Amino acid sequence: MTKQPLKIGFVGLGTMGTPMAGHLIAAGHQLFVNTIGKIPPSIADSTATQCVSVRGVAERADIIFVMVPDTPDVEKVLFDESGLASGLTKGKVVVDMSSISPIATKEFAKKINAIGCDYLDAPVSGGEVGAKNATLSIMVGGDEAVFAKVKPLFELMGKNITLVGGNGDGQTAKVANQIIVALNIEAVAEALLFAARAGADPAKVRAALMGGFASSRILEVHGERMIKRTFDPGFRIELHQKDLNLALSSARALGVSLPNTATAQELFNACSAHGGKGWDHSAMVRALEKLANFEIGG
Repeated sequence: MTKQPLKIGFVGLGTMGTPMAGHLIAAGHQLFVNTIGKIPPSIADSTATQCVSVRGVAERADIIFVMVPDTPDVEKVLFDESGLASGLTKGKVVVDMSSISPIATKEFAKKINAIGCDYLDAPVSGGEVGAKNATLSIMVGGDEAVFAKVKPLFELMGKNITLVGGNGDGQTAKVANQIIVALNIEAVAEALLFAARAGADPAKVRAALMGGFASSRILEVHGERMIKRTFDPGFRIELHQKDLNLALSSARALGVSLPNTATAQELFNACSAHGGKGWDHSAMVRALEKLANFEIGG
């Protein structure tokens, strides 16, 4: 925790942003907030000041966090006519915690730096549960001195906080994270579907695997979702599709082949074709179940 309250901006109070902003408020900081749509009750009823524009947030706060869905959303928040850039003054810090393009991030950072302000890209992993419990992993790209300045605030929202490198490197780490998560979901889905179709109790198979080398956070959390059929989103398929699009487009530019990432994306695409954009990403298993004509709970 920082020694004294700071003036902090927070733009984007969605599933992740709301609890993250809440931790900053609970620590005694003065927040200036803006979001699309209605301010969530937990923030509206707090000490936070609601700003009618993103520019208003930039004018009032010294460190501004952004937590929105995609690259175009960040660009709009930063550079629209009434965006953050229009209200920034020299010495302020912009921290983008969204998961977006590493290439675009480097360009955004240059533009913010040209105003005389600092920029960190700090995407997170851990989903809604991690956001609520302040246990997010935070992957940061930017200047080391700026990172040190903001780190006490990161510590209010997460546990595993790493300065990966310069601007864009945080986003690169997040893309790598999403590749690993998607492929692990696919592996757990295949394993549990195989076990269930073979006649074994998938819950008991999962329990057995949790004690061995196959154990993982994905098997623990998403394996349980697959068995219990609880696909209300912690992290929506459409957002994971967006992240894998970043992975595949970047890999194409780099001349790198990511065959299993492409397969995972196709399985997400199949889910979306069946109305599943808003399902939790663990519901990737439903695409495999369609191919097998068998459900794990069947």
